[in-house]
Amino acid sequence: MTSVDRSTWGPASLRAGEDLGVSLAGLGAFATAYYVGYVLSNIGGGLLGDRIGSRVVLSGSLFTAGGFMIAFGSVPTAGAGIAVQALIGLCAGADFAAGVRLIASWFGERERGLAMGVFSMASSLGTMIANALVPRLIQWYDWRASYQLFGLVSMALALVCLALLRERHGPPAARPPLRRLARDRDLLLIGLAGLGGLWGTYGFVTWSNTLMVTGHGIDPVAAGTVVVVFAAAGAAGKPVIGLATDLAGRGRKRPAIAVLVAFAGCLLLFGGLSTETAFLVMAGFAGLGAYLYSPLLIAMVPGLSGTALAGSAAGATNAVAQLGSVTVPVVVGAVYQVTGSFPAAFATLAAGPVMGAVALSFVREARRPSAAQCPDDP
Repeated sequence: MTSVDRSTWGPASLRAGEDLGVSLAGLGAFATAYYVGYVLSNIGGGLLGDRIGSRVVLSGSLFTAGGFMIAFGSVPTAGAGIAVQALIGLCAGADFAAGVRLIASWFGERERGLAMGVFSMASSLGTMIANALVPRLIQWYDWRASYQLFGLVSMALALVCLALLRERHGPPAARPPLRRLARDRDLLLIGLAGLGGLWGTYGFVTWSNTLMVTGHGIDPVAAGTVVVVFAAAGAAGKPVIGLATDLAGRGRKRPAIAVLVAFAGCLLLFGGLSTETAFLVMAGFAGLGAYLYSPLLIAMVPGLSGTALAGSAAGATNAVAQLGSVTVPVVVGAVYQVTGSFPAAFATLAAGPVMGAVALSFVREARRPSAAQCPDDP
């Protein structure tokens, strides 16, 4: 649901911008405000989850994010909307690190690829749901109705999580000092690889609807369908690539590099298209590239940090990665505003995955003794 909440802005942005008096280039500021809050809460949420428990952090994160989604559905001005988007992100970001820590305690190194693949399907499914429903909700009601509906669902689901979710309580593990994480070269490189990947992924999610509508006159519902296909391909592929790397047992670094390089190529090809049919065909391939690297990167983190600090490490690396999501909406908006070029906007997106592949090539993937000896691992 936090992914649904995050993805709602893409299909709602044009209509919301008209209502709030925001220029085309200014639409990116709303997504950037969200991700600024999201980055901050990833850091704090990871630390908090390691200390007070991930169930409380995850449930509280989703509940408060839902409340601010409802508030955004009633904002009267653009300034108020940008501020509330930042608050949504500030509440929503903690759930990622909390989820990674829970899964790291439930599954060992040889099972985490599939587990993280299933977990990370959330980002793809959220994009699918938002792009399938929001354009229709706008046709039937208005853009505000989508925020109010998803906010209510988020709050209700948070209460379900609080009641039903269970943490695994095993033998106490020694906590390595947090300063070790701050100096960890490989975790930083994984964060930078994620930054490059998310630059392409969330740049596409945020801008593709608007670019297809304004650049090539595609119907908004049809543009939403393209993004649904994009996300559906990623959702289907994540557990598959996770399971494949678990079974192969040869590491996750090289497959992730291959995915990032392929994603960059798909974005360049997408930028050269102009028809609805062509966009639909390419969307599936682009979606595989946009999402399949993420479960591989996530699964690498607990093996480097150890389970005891999995939440903090996941939050910190995702905070670095989300800097791509923070900056790309404004950058792509500015590039398109200046050039008016559809290919130039997608070439800007493609630069991110290339940078991510380069960063990942320097990661030393071998598991550390401190991680391997963690009592939670089989």
